[in-house]
Amino acid sequence: MNSVKALVLLATLGLAACADKGPQLGPDGKPLPVLYRITKTESAAIPGRVLANVNELRAKRGTAPVAMNAALSEAAMRHSKDMAEQNRPWHWGSDGSSPVDRTRRAGFYGTFVGENISETYENDVETLSAWMSLADTRDVILNPVATQIGFGWYQEASGKVWWTMVTGHE
Repeated sequence: MNSVKALVLLATLGLAACADKGPQLGPDGKPLPVLYRITKTESAAIPGRVLANVNELRAKRGTAPVAMNAALSEAAMRHSKDMAEQNRPWHWGSDGSSPVDRTRRAGFYGTFVGENISETYENDVETLSAWMSLADTRDVILNPVATQIGFGWYQEASGKVWWTMVTGHE
């Protein structure tokens, strides 16, 4: 009989250890960030996921969809890496370049519309959500003049991700 009780107790403890305890909270009561690693599989999925999410948001506003542009994405990738090297999120390159300069260097000869940047441990969907919560970054995403989009990132060894979105029209 005691061995049955012990077995039931062990099984109960085992199940309790497997239970989802929800997010861990920090001293401010907010959930601690979960380290997001961009794997090769994720890297391949991110551009399509961002494009689909952006176009869904634009459709809800009655705005025409944008197309992914390789040159704008190249400019975004380069700027993300440059921000990481500078260790600051800002719109100017370490060489003093503006977003327009960077898009031209990458081979985009249309009109630059806007740029969003972020330094975070969040994934692309969470970053897009954060941009949508602020008027100025939301305007870059939903600007009806934009027909093209580029999206890039750089992830440090620590897990911090530097995100850049660039919009334009040809």
